Amino acid sequence: MVVIHRAHGFRFVIYTADHEPAHIHITGAGQAKVNLTGPDGGPEPVYFIGIKRSDQRRLMADVIERQDEFLAEWERIHGKLD
Repeated sequence: MVVIHRAHGFRFVIYTADHEPAHIHITGAGQAKVNLTGPDGGPEPVYFIGIKRSDQRRLMADVIERQDEFLAEWERIHGKLD
């Protein structure tokens, strides 16, 4: 597990033994999974469990803002995306 970002009391992580599609896990007061490239090219939430809606919006704003950085980290850890 590699922590790639921290914000709002949450950790944004990529697991080293994970699978495609490129995604991150968010842990803290609850948990989430976000695919880094959805059908429209932007990040897409897979699930949020136990995270308030206001925090969900803040977390997704961070993922959108840092999408390129997070994708670069995914590729550094797992190799180039197809």
